[in-house]
Amino acid sequence: MEISEFISSLPVFIGNAVETNQWIGYGAILLAMFLENLIPPIPSELIMPLGGFYVSQGQLDFLPVVLAGLIGTVIGALPWYGIGRLVNEERLEKWLEKNGRWIGIKPQELARSRKWFNRYGVSLVFWGRLVPGIRTLISVPAGVELMPITPFLIWTTAGSLIWTLFLTITGFYLGDNYANIETLISPFSSILKIMVIIAISGALITLIYKTLRKLINN
Repeated sequence: MEISEFISSLPVFIGNAVETNQWIGYGAILLAMFLENLIPPIPSELIMPLGGFYVSQGQLDFLPVVLAGLIGTVIGALPWYGIGRLVNEERLEKWLEKNGRWIGIKPQELARSRKWFNRYGVSLVFWGRLVPGIRTLISVPAGVELMPITPFLIWTTAGSLIWTLFLTITGFYLGDNYANIETLISPFSSILKIMVIIAISGALITLIYKTLRKLINN
């Protein structure tokens, strides 16, 4: 089965689960949101608004739907974070000590990049959870830069809670038109994406400027 076919089958999968049993329905939403974070092409805009629709129909309850989506999202963020940690700064530093001269990067420069992430990483993890397309992959640099698991989980949960609440409430009010949510939020998603890119670019420019100034002064 191709990924597009799999994505198209998710509403049917969730619908059948809801028809079978309310709690199986919550489990299906949790599983779908877990996969949404594990496999970037799967859109949460397809899953949580559907949950909101079933709430509006009285087939599911609001709070369990949001919690199911939130738990699935946070659990789904952990594998990418773990992959980032496997390629962590310590491993990279050892590799750079041996091979860094061939690509013009010193281990000390890697340490400076970690300081940058420690300074801006919290806001990037939080806001990144609100941006489709960035939501999943924002966990990777957090792992690479060895962001402690506790703040990672706190800010991932905070950003994901806002996102799942928004999608569920929107799906509730859209009712049968819940599938149109992607069109409705597209302009806002684009604005948020631009803001995150600007923030990252600004931080990188600042880092480069400070590094160059130190080199000139030395």
